[in-house]
Amino acid sequence: MAISKEKKHEIVSSFSDIVTGAESVVFVQFNKLTVANSNALRRKLRASEVGYKVGKKTLLKRVLAEQGYTGELPPLEGEIAVAYSTDPLAAAREVYEFQNAHKGIVSIVGGIFEKGYKSQSEMMAIATIPPLQTLRGMFVNIINSPIQRFAIALDQIAKKSA
Repeated sequence: MAISKEKKHEIVSSFSDIVTGAESVVFVQFNKLTVANSNALRRKLRASEVGYKVGKKTLLKRVLAEQGYTGELPPLEGEIAVAYSTDPLAAAREVYEFQNAHKGIVSIVGGIFEKGYKSQSEMMAIATIPPLQTLRGMFVNIINSPIQRFAIALDQIAKKSA
């Protein structure tokens, strides 16, 4: 069924608001997505404050052409949805987790990160970056490691001399 001009303008403005307000945008290809899986995906994304919108690719491409992002738009083939968030990593991470849990239903085909188009492999790399709290813990562990080894060495020296 054809979409009226009013509805197209509404969709274009909606996509435009999404793209300008988001820190990162993930292009999600969905295939054979049942209503139950769609609801589960939307619930999972909503819990992480990630938006999800399905629309016509031609309207999405029109909005993206106006934005002037660097790089080349990844090929958007099949049925495409957009996951977006103000957290730079949340959208990619949540879609990636859902993709791994439900093989063959959804997949990341690319995205927008730091005002530039990213390919599928680049978005997958972004999706696997650990959360900020985990990174902080890893950093503290790296800083603490030499001190801990020094304390163990001093303890061994003290045991040996006693």
